[in-house]
Amino acid sequence: MRNSVVIVGSGLAGYGVAREIRKLNSELPIEMFSADHGGFYSKPMLSNALSTGKNPDSILNGDAAKMASQLKISIRPFCRVTLIDQEKHTITLSDGEKIIYGRLVLALGADQVRLPLSGSGVEGILTVNDLDDYKKFRSALIGRARVCIIGAGLIGCEFANDLVASGYQVDVIDMGARPLGRLLPPEGGAFIQKKLEEAGVFFHLSTTTQAIDQIQQERFRLTLANGESIESDIVLSAVGLNPRTQLAVAAGIQVNRGIVVNRLLRTYCDDIYALGDCAEVEGKVLPFVMPITHAAKALAATLTGNPTQLHYPAMPVIVKTPSCPTIVSPPDFGIKGKWNVEIEEDGVRALYQNDEGNILGYALLGTATKEKNNLTPQLPAVLN
Repeated sequence: MRNSVVIVGSGLAGYGVAREIRKLNSELPIEMFSADHGGFYSKPMLSNALSTGKNPDSILNGDAAKMASQLKISIRPFCRVTLIDQEKHTITLSDGEKIIYGRLVLALGADQVRLPLSGSGVEGILTVNDLDDYKKFRSALIGRARVCIIGAGLIGCEFANDLVASGYQVDVIDMGARPLGRLLPPEGGAFIQKKLEEAGVFFHLSTTTQAIDQIQQERFRLTLANGESIESDIVLSAVGLNPRTQLAVAAGIQVNRGIVVNRLLRTYCDDIYALGDCAEVEGKVLPFVMPITHAAKALAATLTGNPTQLHYPAMPVIVKTPSCPTIVSPPDFGIKGKWNVEIEEDGVRALYQNDEGNILGYALLGTATKEKNNLTPQLPAVLN
Protein backbone atom coordinates (compact mmCIF):
# COMPACT_ATOMS: atom_id res chain seq x y z
CA MET A 1 0.00 0.00 0.00
CA ARG A 2 2.99 2.33 -0.30
CA ASN A 3 1.30 4.00 -3.30
CA SER A 4 -2.03 4.36 -1.55
CA VAL A 5 -3.83 7.50 -0.47
CA VAL A 6 -5.21 7.22 3.05
CA ILE A 7 -7.86 9.78 3.99
CA VAL A 8 -8.72 10.38 7.64
CA GLY A 9 -12.18 11.93 7.77
CA SER A 10 -15.42 11.39 5.84
CA GLY A 11 -16.83 14.90 5.68
CA LEU A 12 -17.06 17.19 2.69
CA ALA A 13 -13.27 17.56 2.55
CA GLY A 14 -12.49 13.84 2.70
CA TYR A 15 -15.12 12.86 0.17
CA GLY A 16 -14.25 15.86 -1.97
CA VAL A 17 -10.66 14.68 -2.38
CA ALA A 18 -11.75 11.10 -3.10
CA ARG A 19 -14.20 12.25 -5.77
CA GLU A 20 -11.70 14.54 -7.46
CA ILE A 21 -9.02 11.82 -7.46
CA ARG A 22 -11.43 9.43 -9.13
CA LYS A 23 -12.07 11.94 -11.92
CA LEU A 24 -8.33 11.88 -12.64
CA ASN A 25 -7.34 8.32 -11.79
CA SER A 26 -9.65 5.32 -11.57
CA GLU A 27 -7.04 2.89 -10.20
CA LEU A 28 -5.19 4.71 -7.41
CA PRO A 29 -5.86 2.83 -4.13
CA ILE A 30 -7.81 5.01 -1.70
CA GLU A 31 -8.69 4.04 1.84
CA MET A 32 -10.89 6.26 4.03
CA PHE A 33 -11.18 6.03 7.82
CA SER A 34 -14.15 7.57 9.56
CA ALA A 35 -14.72 7.94 13.29
CA ASP A 36 -18.49 7.82 12.69
CA HIS A 37 -20.81 6.01 10.28
CA GLY A 38 -18.91 7.29 7.24
CA GLY A 39 -21.98 8.23 5.22
CA PHE A 40 -21.99 11.26 2.96
CA TYR A 41 -24.27 14.25 3.45
CA SER A 42 -24.19 18.00 3.06
CA LYS A 43 -23.43 19.47 6.48
CA PRO A 44 -24.67 22.97 5.50
CA MET A 45 -28.15 21.49 5.01
CA LEU A 46 -28.47 20.87 8.75
CA SER A 47 -29.18 24.49 9.65
CA ASN A 48 -32.26 24.82 7.43
CA ALA A 49 -33.54 21.25 7.22
CA LEU A 50 -36.50 21.78 9.55
CA SER A 51 -38.28 24.51 7.61
CA THR A 52 -37.49 22.85 4.28
CA GLY A 53 -39.21 19.65 5.38
CA LYS A 54 -36.16 17.39 5.54
CA ASN A 55 -35.83 14.79 8.26
CA PRO A 56 -32.37 13.59 9.37
CA ASP A 57 -32.56 10.33 7.42
CA SER A 58 -33.38 12.10 4.16
CA ILE A 59 -30.28 14.31 4.52
CA LEU A 60 -27.97 11.31 4.12
CA ASN A 61 -27.03 10.88 0.45
CA GLY A 62 -25.42 7.51 0.86
CA ASP A 63 -24.08 5.24 3.58
CA ALA A 64 -20.47 4.06 3.70
CA ALA A 65 -21.16 0.93 1.64
CA LYS A 66 -22.91 2.89 -1.11
CA MET A 67 -20.15 5.54 -1.22
CA ALA A 68 -17.41 2.89 -1.30
CA SER A 69 -19.08 1.23 -4.27
CA GLN A 70 -19.76 4.50 -6.05
CA LEU A 71 -16.20 5.83 -5.69
CA LYS A 72 -14.42 2.46 -5.84
CA ILE A 73 -12.60 3.10 -2.57
CA SER A 74 -12.32 1.32 0.76
CA ILE A 75 -14.23 3.00 3.60
CA ARG A 76 -13.90 1.87 7.18
CA PRO A 77 -16.56 3.44 9.41
CA PHE A 78 -16.27 3.67 13.19
CA CYS A 79 -12.48 3.52 12.96
CA ARG A 80 -10.78 6.25 14.94
CA VAL A 81 -7.15 7.09 14.14
CA THR A 82 -5.17 7.64 17.34
CA LEU A 83 -1.57 7.96 16.14
CA ILE A 84 0.50 8.94 13.10
CA ASP A 85 4.05 7.63 12.73
CA GLN A 86 5.81 9.81 10.14
CA GLU A 87 8.95 7.69 9.93
CA LYS A 88 7.16 4.38 9.42
CA HIS A 89 4.40 5.91 7.26
CA THR A 90 1.71 4.32 9.42
CA ILE A 91 -1.43 5.30 11.26
CA THR A 92 -2.68 3.43 14.30
CA LEU A 93 -6.36 2.79 14.97
CA SER A 94 -8.01 2.78 18.40
CA ASP A 95 -7.92 -1.05 18.46
CA GLY A 96 -4.17 -1.03 17.86
CA GLU A 97 -4.24 -1.98 14.16
CA LYS A 98 -1.55 -0.28 12.08
CA ILE A 99 -2.15 0.86 8.50
CA ILE A 100 0.61 1.77 6.05
CA TYR A 101 0.01 4.84 3.90
CA GLY A 102 1.71 6.20 0.80
CA ARG A 103 0.22 9.68 1.11
CA LEU A 104 -1.84 10.67 4.13
CA VAL A 105 -4.67 13.22 3.88
CA LEU A 106 -5.98 14.74 7.10
CA ALA A 107 -9.59 15.89 6.62
CA LEU A 108 -10.40 15.97 10.30
CA GLY A 109 -12.88 18.83 10.42
CA ALA A 110 -13.47 20.97 13.49
CA ASP A 111 -15.13 20.76 16.89
CA GLN A 112 -17.76 23.10 18.28
CA VAL A 113 -16.38 25.52 20.84
CA ARG A 114 -17.64 24.70 24.34
CA LEU A 115 -17.97 27.73 26.61
CA PRO A 116 -16.77 27.39 30.23
CA LEU A 117 -20.21 27.82 31.78
CA SER A 118 -21.39 26.98 35.29
CA GLY A 119 -24.66 25.54 36.53
CA SER A 120 -26.50 22.26 36.85
CA GLY A 121 -27.74 22.38 33.25
CA VAL A 122 -24.40 22.60 31.45
CA GLU A 123 -24.40 18.91 30.50
CA GLY A 124 -27.72 19.42 28.75
CA ILE A 125 -26.38 21.97 26.24
CA LEU A 126 -26.66 20.70 22.67
CA THR A 127 -24.40 21.41 19.71
CA VAL A 128 -24.89 20.47 16.07
CA ASN A 129 -21.64 19.59 14.34
CA ASP A 130 -22.65 16.50 12.37
CA LEU A 131 -25.64 14.42 11.38
CA ASP A 132 -25.64 12.39 14.60
CA ASP A 133 -25.75 15.63 16.61
CA TYR A 134 -28.59 16.84 14.42
CA LYS A 135 -30.61 13.67 14.98
CA LYS A 136 -30.28 14.22 18.73
CA PHE A 137 -31.33 17.87 18.32
CA ARG A 138 -34.37 17.00 16.23
CA SER A 139 -35.44 14.38 18.77
CA ALA A 140 -35.09 16.93 21.56
CA LEU A 141 -37.38 19.35 19.69
CA ILE A 142 -40.34 16.97 19.79
CA GLY A 143 -43.01 18.39 22.07
CA ARG A 144 -40.92 21.48 22.91
CA ALA A 145 -41.74 25.12 22.27
CA ARG A 146 -38.78 27.34 23.18
CA VAL A 147 -35.16 27.15 22.08
CA CYS A 148 -32.32 29.34 23.29
CA ILE A 149 -29.31 29.72 20.99
CA ILE A 150 -25.97 30.91 22.36
CA GLY A 151 -24.20 32.68 19.50
CA ALA A 152 -25.49 35.09 16.85
CA GLY A 153 -22.96 34.20 14.19
CA LEU A 154 -23.71 32.53 10.86
CA ILE A 155 -24.80 29.17 12.25
CA GLY A 156 -26.72 30.69 15.15
CA CYS A 157 -28.68 33.00 12.85
CA GLU A 158 -29.40 30.22 10.36
CA PHE A 159 -30.76 27.92 13.06
CA ALA A 160 -32.75 30.79 14.59
CA ASN A 161 -34.44 31.53 11.26
CA ASP A 162 -35.10 27.83 10.63
CA LEU A 163 -36.68 27.35 14.06
CA VAL A 164 -38.95 30.42 14.07
CA ALA A 165 -40.11 29.53 10.56
CA SER A 166 -41.12 26.15 12.00
CA GLY A 167 -43.15 27.61 14.86
CA TYR A 168 -40.65 27.64 17.73
CA GLN A 169 -39.99 30.56 20.06
CA VAL A 170 -36.30 31.43 19.76
CA ASP A 171 -33.97 33.50 21.94
CA VAL A 172 -30.46 34.30 20.72
CA ILE A 173 -27.70 35.47 23.07
CA ASP A 174 -24.46 37.06 21.89
CA MET A 175 -21.73 39.22 23.39
CA GLY A 176 -21.67 41.36 20.24
CA ALA A 177 -23.82 44.41 19.67
CA ARG A 178 -25.29 42.99 16.45
CA PRO A 179 -25.82 39.58 14.81
CA LEU A 180 -23.12 38.41 12.38
CA GLY A 181 -20.76 40.97 13.90
CA ARG A 182 -17.67 39.37 12.33
CA LEU A 183 -19.10 39.37 8.83
CA LEU A 184 -21.24 42.50 8.53
CA PRO A 185 -20.79 46.22 9.14
CA PRO A 186 -22.98 47.55 11.97
CA GLU A 187 -25.68 48.73 9.55
CA GLY A 188 -25.91 45.25 8.04
CA GLY A 189 -26.09 43.66 11.46
CA ALA A 190 -28.89 46.03 12.47
CA PHE A 191 -30.81 45.21 9.28
CA ILE A 192 -30.67 41.42 9.69
CA GLN A 193 -31.50 41.80 13.38
CA LYS A 194 -34.64 43.78 12.50
CA LYS A 195 -35.74 41.23 9.88
CA LEU A 196 -35.17 38.26 12.18
CA GLU A 197 -36.99 40.03 15.00
CA GLU A 198 -39.92 40.63 12.67
CA ALA A 199 -39.89 36.88 11.97
CA GLY A 200 -40.08 36.18 15.71
CA VAL A 201 -36.51 35.90 17.01
CA PHE A 202 -35.72 37.53 20.39
CA PHE A 203 -32.14 38.85 20.62
CA HIS A 204 -30.20 39.38 23.86
CA LEU A 205 -27.09 41.24 22.72
CA SER A 206 -24.01 42.84 24.31
CA THR A 207 -24.14 40.25 27.07
CA THR A 208 -22.91 36.77 27.87
CA THR A 209 -24.31 33.64 29.45
CA GLN A 210 -22.98 33.14 32.96
CA ALA A 211 -24.83 30.04 34.13
CA ILE A 212 -27.29 27.43 32.90
CA ASP A 213 -29.33 25.61 35.52
CA GLN A 214 -31.73 22.75 35.06
CA ILE A 215 -34.97 23.73 36.78
CA GLN A 216 -37.12 20.81 35.66
CA GLN A 217 -36.38 17.52 33.94
CA GLU A 218 -36.12 19.13 30.51
CA ARG A 219 -36.24 22.85 31.30
CA PHE A 220 -33.38 25.29 31.73
CA ARG A 221 -32.80 28.73 33.20
CA LEU A 222 -30.05 30.83 31.63
CA THR A 223 -28.60 33.64 33.73
CA LEU A 224 -27.05 36.44 31.68
CA ALA A 225 -24.35 38.92 32.65
CA ASN A 226 -26.78 41.82 32.27
CA GLY A 227 -29.03 40.40 34.99
CA GLU A 228 -31.61 38.88 32.66
CA SER A 229 -32.75 35.31 33.00
CA ILE A 230 -34.34 33.19 30.30
CA GLU A 231 -36.22 29.92 30.61
CA SER A 232 -35.96 27.51 27.71
CA ASP A 233 -36.77 23.92 26.79
CA ILE A 234 -33.58 23.48 24.77
CA VAL A 235 -30.19 25.24 24.78
CA LEU A 236 -28.19 25.12 21.55
CA SER A 237 -24.61 26.40 21.54
CA ALA A 238 -23.30 27.82 18.24
CA VAL A 239 -20.34 29.98 19.20
CA GLY A 240 -17.74 28.85 16.66
CA LEU A 241 -15.39 26.06 15.66
CA ASN A 242 -11.94 24.87 16.71
CA PRO A 243 -9.95 22.99 14.03
CA ARG A 244 -9.18 19.42 15.07
CA THR A 245 -5.43 19.50 15.45
CA GLN A 246 -4.78 17.07 18.32
CA LEU A 247 -3.71 14.19 16.07
CA ALA A 248 -1.29 16.43 14.19
CA VAL A 249 0.19 17.90 17.38
CA ALA A 250 0.84 14.42 18.78
CA ALA A 251 2.62 13.48 15.54
CA GLY A 252 4.88 16.53 15.60
CA ILE A 253 3.14 18.20 12.65
CA GLN A 254 3.23 22.00 12.72
CA VAL A 255 0.03 23.57 14.00
CA ASN A 256 -1.00 27.18 14.44
CA ARG A 257 -4.74 27.95 14.42
CA GLY A 258 -5.09 24.90 12.16
CA ILE A 259 -2.75 22.28 10.70
CA VAL A 260 -0.22 24.38 8.79
CA VAL A 261 0.05 23.51 5.09
CA ASN A 262 1.62 25.17 2.07
CA ARG A 263 -0.07 26.01 -1.22
CA LEU A 264 0.19 22.35 -2.23
CA LEU A 265 -1.75 21.55 0.97
CA ARG A 266 1.25 19.61 2.22
CA THR A 267 2.34 19.84 5.84
CA TYR A 268 6.00 20.24 6.63
CA CYS A 269 6.16 16.45 6.94
CA ASP A 270 6.76 14.25 3.91
CA ASP A 271 3.62 12.77 2.33
CA ILE A 272 1.16 14.27 4.84
CA TYR A 273 -1.47 16.70 3.61
CA ALA A 274 -4.44 18.48 5.17
CA LEU A 275 -7.50 20.37 3.94
CA GLY A 276 -10.87 21.58 5.08
CA ASP A 277 -11.87 22.95 8.47
CA CYS A 278 -8.74 21.53 10.15
CA ALA A 279 -6.23 23.15 7.78
CA GLU A 280 -4.54 26.56 7.75
CA VAL A 281 -3.30 27.83 4.38
CA GLU A 282 -1.11 30.93 4.53
CA GLY A 283 -2.73 31.98 7.78
CA LYS A 284 -6.27 31.36 6.55
CA VAL A 285 -8.72 28.92 8.14
CA LEU A 286 -11.88 29.02 6.02
CA PRO A 287 -14.64 26.66 7.24
CA PHE A 288 -16.92 27.11 4.23
CA VAL A 289 -17.94 24.94 1.29
CA MET A 290 -16.24 26.79 -1.56
CA PRO A 291 -12.73 26.81 -0.05
CA ILE A 292 -13.04 23.07 0.57
CA THR A 293 -14.16 22.50 -3.02
CA HIS A 294 -11.18 24.39 -4.45
CA ALA A 295 -8.78 22.67 -2.08
CA ALA A 296 -10.08 19.20 -2.97
CA LYS A 297 -9.53 19.80 -6.69
CA ALA A 298 -6.01 21.13 -6.21
CA LEU A 299 -4.98 18.35 -3.83
CA ALA A 300 -6.40 15.62 -6.07
CA ALA A 301 -4.31 16.93 -8.96
CA THR A 302 -1.20 16.92 -6.77
CA LEU A 303 -1.83 13.40 -5.49
CA THR A 304 -2.27 12.07 -9.01
CA GLY A 305 1.05 13.41 -10.25
CA ASN A 306 0.33 17.02 -11.24
CA PRO A 307 1.52 19.29 -8.40
CA THR A 308 -1.05 22.09 -8.25
CA GLN A 309 -0.92 25.11 -5.99
CA LEU A 310 -4.13 26.13 -4.31
CA HIS A 311 -5.86 29.25 -5.58
CA TYR A 312 -8.84 30.82 -3.86
CA PRO A 313 -10.93 33.18 -6.00
CA ALA A 314 -13.44 35.51 -4.39
CA MET A 315 -15.86 33.20 -2.56
CA PRO A 316 -19.01 34.97 -1.31
CA VAL A 317 -20.90 33.21 1.46
CA ILE A 318 -24.67 32.84 1.19
CA VAL A 319 -26.27 33.03 4.63
CA LYS A 320 -29.33 30.78 4.81
CA THR A 321 -31.71 33.24 6.49
CA PRO A 322 -34.78 33.50 4.22
CA SER A 323 -36.24 36.20 6.45
CA CYS A 324 -33.30 38.35 5.38
CA PRO A 325 -31.44 37.09 2.28
CA THR A 326 -27.76 37.82 2.92
CA ILE A 327 -24.59 37.38 0.87
CA VAL A 328 -21.25 38.41 2.29
CA SER A 329 -17.68 38.45 1.06
CA PRO A 330 -15.79 39.78 4.09
CA PRO A 331 -12.52 41.60 3.49
CA ASP A 332 -9.30 40.08 4.78
CA PHE A 333 -8.71 41.03 8.38
CA GLY A 334 -6.23 43.89 8.60
CA ILE A 335 -6.65 45.18 5.04
CA LYS A 336 -6.96 48.95 5.14
CA GLY A 337 -10.26 50.30 3.91
CA LYS A 338 -13.70 51.39 5.08
CA TRP A 339 -17.31 50.36 4.67
CA ASN A 340 -19.45 52.49 2.38
CA VAL A 341 -23.05 51.66 3.19
CA GLU A 342 -26.29 52.41 1.38
CA ILE A 343 -29.46 51.62 3.33
CA GLU A 344 -32.89 51.27 1.78
CA GLU A 345 -36.13 50.07 3.25
CA ASP A 346 -35.75 46.59 1.78
CA GLY A 347 -32.00 46.16 1.63
CA VAL A 348 -28.46 47.14 2.57
CA ARG A 349 -25.58 47.47 0.10
CA ALA A 350 -22.23 47.71 1.88
CA LEU A 351 -18.93 47.86 0.00
CA TYR A 352 -15.58 47.67 1.74
CA GLN A 353 -13.27 49.87 -0.31
CA ASN A 354 -9.72 51.21 -0.15
CA ASP A 355 -8.70 54.84 -0.79
CA GLU A 356 -8.64 54.19 -4.55
CA GLY A 357 -12.22 52.97 -4.51
CA ASN A 358 -11.37 49.32 -5.19
CA ILE A 359 -13.86 46.87 -3.73
CA LEU A 360 -12.17 44.55 -1.21
CA GLY A 361 -15.32 42.98 0.20
CA TYR A 362 -19.06 43.40 0.38
CA ALA A 363 -22.20 42.67 2.35
CA LEU A 364 -25.51 42.51 0.51
CA LEU A 365 -28.79 42.12 2.36
CA GLY A 366 -32.40 41.97 1.25
CA THR A 367 -33.01 43.30 -2.25
CA ALA A 368 -29.33 44.25 -2.59
CA THR A 369 -28.41 40.55 -3.00
CA LYS A 370 -29.38 40.88 -6.66
CA GLU A 371 -26.07 42.72 -7.18
CA LYS A 372 -23.96 39.65 -6.35
CA ASN A 373 -23.17 38.71 -9.95
CA ASN A 374 -22.17 42.25 -10.83
CA LEU A 375 -19.97 42.88 -7.78
CA THR A 376 -18.25 39.52 -7.31
CA PRO A 377 -16.01 39.81 -10.40
CA GLN A 378 -14.69 43.08 -8.97
CA LEU A 379 -13.42 41.43 -5.80
CA PRO A 380 -9.76 40.44 -5.38
CA ALA A 381 -8.85 36.78 -5.10
CA VAL A 382 -8.71 35.47 -1.53
CA LEU A 383 -5.48 33.63 -2.38
CA ASN A 384 -3.74 34.33 -5.70
